[in-house]
Amino acid sequence: MRFDHKTLRVDLDPRDPHFFNDPYPAYAAMHAAGSPLFFWDQYDHWCTASFAHVSALLRDKRFGRQILHVATREELGWPEPPPHLAPHTAVMQYALLEVEPPVHTRLRTLVNRAFVSRQVEKLAPRIAEMAHALVDGFERDGACDLLARFCTPIPVTVIAELLGVPVEMCPALLDWSHRMVAIHQFRRDRAVEEDAAAATTAFAGYLRGLLDQRLKEPRDDLVTHLAAASANSDRLTDEETVATCIQLLNAGHEATVHAFANGIAGLLQNGIDVRAAFSDERSRALVVEEMLRHDAPLHLFTRYALEDVEIGPARLRKGDKIGLLLGGANRDPSRFADPDRFDPLREDNAQVSFGAGIHFCIGAPLARLEMQVALPILFERLPGLRLASKPAYRDTYHFHGFERLDAVW
Repeated sequence: MRFDHKTLRVDLDPRDPHFFNDPYPAYAAMHAAGSPLFFWDQYDHWCTASFAHVSALLRDKRFGRQILHVATREELGWPEPPPHLAPHTAVMQYALLEVEPPVHTRLRTLVNRAFVSRQVEKLAPRIAEMAHALVDGFERDGACDLLARFCTPIPVTVIAELLGVPVEMCPALLDWSHRMVAIHQFRRDRAVEEDAAAATTAFAGYLRGLLDQRLKEPRDDLVTHLAAASANSDRLTDEETVATCIQLLNAGHEATVHAFANGIAGLLQNGIDVRAAFSDERSRALVVEEMLRHDAPLHLFTRYALEDVEIGPARLRKGDKIGLLLGGANRDPSRFADPDRFDPLREDNAQVSFGAGIHFCIGAPLARLEMQVALPILFERLPGLRLASKPAYRDTYHFHGFERLDAVW
């Protein structure tokens, strides 16, 4: 990383293996530079790794995930989206994470009841049952890739069952999701874009069929609830319904899978006493928060300036982006004592891995419960669990997660 202290410009390739495998030394240099904001040349916009700024900007109503509700492409000087991305653009423009009030308020109200804590807590027995069944499947092997065999099946199955998607569709859901989120990687090429569009078309087509089926044969699931809301055009359009389902299925497992794997690696690599860490409900809650802080599954989240704004050295015009470095904010020494240390008993842990403000992760209670229930079972069943090798991260800085998590016991 090259940091020009006079211009506050950073030259840092997000696809450099040294960086995406361990971004924390770069974050430490950013914190030590003396300015909470810097201009990241490769992304061509201002960014911040400051906890205070990230936390405040996530809540600042002068910024939003969307800009075209307050400005036209012509006004912003933006070209039309390329035709080959049309299927992806057509669906994701209605996704819960990408819209602002009043549309966001309406969509979130419709899905929120499925993710409130009192509803989520009812899933604990099912999560425990699943964790035991998965360990049953590989315990005698003495080794496996925990990312594939444990960390992935639990979140994707739970969210599929919650929505009412048949579990046998989980492999297809994973495939579509991975291909769709690949579009967020830095310097994506035309092939990645076309593949994301094709995956979106397949995903949306499947969900439209499922929604039609639930209108004819209602069940006690979220897809039925959304299908009924879609039938009342004043509440939800067909496009919003499909986009909401895709967003929930993608977000419901993509980040949680890596929160699981990153957390397991964090425990094992830092020599944490897992028996003590998972000894009671309070300890389990604390250690899961520390997993999420210490190695967050999402590192870059962007916002658009909805009006001209000045923040310290950054003079943002309406439509400009600013990058919020969640992983960097979680290691800010001005907020967290000894931030690089994995402390399972850390009390004052206001980590921002789930975001904040109106776009705070709707699935946060579910992700926390999955980790608090499933991880103690994994370590109890496999007391000799250890990493077989140092895991390598994927070339997807935006989503911070491993290629594999090979373990032995």
